[in-house]
Amino acid sequence: MAKKLYVGNLSYNVTEAQIRELFAQAGEITEVSVIMDRDTGRSKGFAFVQMSNDTAAQDAIRRFNGHSLDNRALTVNEARPREERSNSDFGRNKRF
Repeated sequence: MAKKLYVGNLSYNVTEAQIRELFAQAGEITEVSVIMDRDTGRSKGFAFVQMSNDTAAQDAIRRFNGHSLDNRALTVNEARPREERSNSDFGRNKRF
């Protein structure tokens, strides 16, 4: 079963192709998503990599957590489910 990994502490210059090339060393990749800031169009410094199976995902974590890419030590671990956010008012309409 496919396993999604969080890849943090990325340089803003790192491309999807670089991440794909690196993680392919651990196994088959089904998807790479570099998270971009919608206002600036610049990377937010993290990505998600979906590996084709648990074995490849565990190998990627072991190999690349702490690995230097573009002079930055990567943080690699299993992605956690996204926390739900309230769409009501984002705390802007507080009553005083």
